[in-house]
Amino acid sequence: MASSQHLGGVVCSCMIIIILLGACSDVVEGGRDFKVGDHLGWHEPGPNNVAYYIQWAQRNRFQIGDSLVFEYQNDSVLVVEKWNYFHCDTKNPITSYDDGNSTVILDRSGFFYFISGTENHCQSGQKLIVEVISSQHMAIVPAASPAPPEEASSSSSEMAPTPYHYSHHGSSDASSTSSFMLVGSAIMALLVTFVVVLV
Repeated sequence: MASSQHLGGVVCSCMIIIILLGACSDVVEGGRDFKVGDHLGWHEPGPNNVAYYIQWAQRNRFQIGDSLVFEYQNDSVLVVEKWNYFHCDTKNPITSYDDGNSTVILDRSGFFYFISGTENHCQSGQKLIVEVISSQHMAIVPAASPAPPEEASSSSSEMAPTPYHYSHHGSSDASSTSSFMLVGSAIMALLVTFVVVLV
């Protein structure tokens, strides 16, 4: 009788560990790097493609721990509030970047708003809204209505992005948090096993 209780406790603990490891596996993987604008980077879109960055964001799903990589020349990236985004107001940004290769870590769920700091670029469509979904809310979210089709032109086809262009990276904050969670879970499972075995 005692050995069947021991076996039951060990099996139960093993199942708990497997479930916890499975639940945390996406966190351990780390975030992803998304190059804004894919191969074209961050620049003023052509007059026939003002919805370029809106469409780029709609093709991707962003999670906490992911990063946006902005590559640009003779320009800048401003992280702004919602009102500033819709009014292309470059005064009082939350954060500004002008080094030509800027990485923004998406550290919370919700919306992030980006505009160009170069005069008139935002009005021409060089702005980006990103919605970050927490890992607990990974249900499929319907994309916003796409912009009406524009007339085809050479600049439009040149701007056609490649969907899902990203690579994996290890976010140190996400990795250390998830490692702590896994170690804590494993210790808890071992304690449960010993308690069950001893009883």
